Amino acid sequence: MTGSARPLAGVTRILPRVRPTRVQVLAAVAWTLALAAIGHLVVSAVTGQMLDLDVYRSGGQAIVHDGQLYSIRAADRLPFTYPPLSAILAVPLALLPFKADEVVWIAPMLVPLVLAVRVGFRPILTRVAGAAPVGFPVILTIAAYLQPVKQEIGFGQVDLLLLGLCLVDCLAKAPRWPRGLLIGIATAIKLQPGVFIIYLWITGRRRAAGVAALSFAALAGLAWAINPSDSAAYWGSAIFDTGRLGGNGSAANQALRGMVLRALRFQAHVAPDLIWLPLVLIVGVGGFTAARACWRQGHEMAGIAITGLLGALLSPVAWIHHLCWIVIALGVVLGDGRQVRRVVIAVLTGALFLTTLPTWVEHTQTPAQLASVGGFLVENSFGLAALALIPALWWSCRSASVTSPTDEAAGVPDGPRIAVAR
Repeated sequence: MTGSARPLAGVTRILPRVRPTRVQVLAAVAWTLALAAIGHLVVSAVTGQMLDLDVYRSGGQAIVHDGQLYSIRAADRLPFTYPPLSAILAVPLALLPFKADEVVWIAPMLVPLVLAVRVGFRPILTRVAGAAPVGFPVILTIAAYLQPVKQEIGFGQVDLLLLGLCLVDCLAKAPRWPRGLLIGIATAIKLQPGVFIIYLWITGRRRAAGVAALSFAALAGLAWAINPSDSAAYWGSAIFDTGRLGGNGSAANQALRGMVLRALRFQAHVAPDLIWLPLVLIVGVGGFTAARACWRQGHEMAGIAITGLLGALLSPVAWIHHLCWIVIALGVVLGDGRQVRRVVIAVLTGALFLTTLPTWVEHTQTPAQLASVGGFLVENSFGLAALALIPALWWSCRSASVTSPTDEAAGVPDGPRIAVAR
């Protein structure tokens, strides 16, 4: 009896050392709840129909079967609206069953989201230090339920992947590729990331901007060589036909042009472009000036967030899911959570983007109500919030202590070391 008790006594002495700490238990609970909540979004998307993914797949099928890319219609009669390279890259999707495509597509959406949260919310995660394993899954879950991200997952969109490419290209300290290449690839897939070529240029990274522009042109040329007829159709006419994208004046379009179209819905005698084009110039100059100022003060993440938001605002059409840059913007505005005003701005903006306010009010209010000042503000609330975030991000840089380049993006998982690259 005595002999058997001695080993048991030894085990009892060891057990307290391996008991999980309170933080580990809370982290396990937080991750379990996060995976369940995000898993619900994923399952809903996979068991439903990812409409935009079906558009990509139909583009790949058109390439495989030598069809007319810009004449095809996918589910819900949606046309293919992207540059020809997107269809060529989508050929593997055309070779798999659609349900398999939906499962495969999950990683290109969720991995960049994890990266965006890890980098964008680094200051607050660093401040809470030991509680970060609990805080990270909570923030990740909230980010996944922001309407731009939620729609990305539900529709099977590509914007989060493009966000990841631009983010890594800007922040990689010593990339193994020519800096600018990933931005060029992203722009060749979907034109909107082209704003980052301007960002590289105005922040002094002229060589990287040249690489981005040349890689975009080279990929567009390669697509032309592979599929000259569709390339001619896209660059000659389809690119200028914004009507192919859907109802430009609907509340789902939160770009500046969408807001102008809604403001003038009862003013048929006013040409929208006479208002929209000057607005694009003013917002573009002001926004890029703010982005450059943030970069000069050592706040690369703020400059990137502003540029990402500009990509949506300045585009003729920017659906709500194009505003997925809101994830990084919220993290930058929040900072380390020490300044009350920044916390209030981040919380209120995040709460807004958790709702479906613009499209909800469009479908529930009368034309007269929508024409009122209150109706306009609510129907355009996402775009107006993105617009207001540009000066807010600039102000957050001026109000915060300048972080060192290495600190600003420390702790990014896997891949190249990330830091501010001047």
